[in-house]
Amino acid sequence: MVHNQLFRQCLAAIPEEQKAEFELSFRIAERISEILKMKNLTQKDFANQLHKRESEISKWMTGRHNFTMQTIAKIEIALGCKLISIAH
Repeated sequence: MVHNQLFRQCLAAIPEEQKAEFELSFRIAERISEILKMKNLTQKDFANQLHKRESEISKWMTGRHNFTMQTIAKIEIALGCKLISIAH
């Protein structure tokens, strides 16, 4: 029970903006994973498409990477799919 209380206290101490950023990063990583599965691509294939090391792609897929707009655009072009949808 102490661990759960400590976890809740730590979580409550994280600013809402940071929580939102983490959520977005995880959702982008999940979307990339879905697209790779749909296209039967491995992380190595994806890394080759983007001229990146497989270890960098692996880091992205943990959901802890801070994706820039430039990186998101490159990923969308490489995969031929949208990662983010913006409502009009």
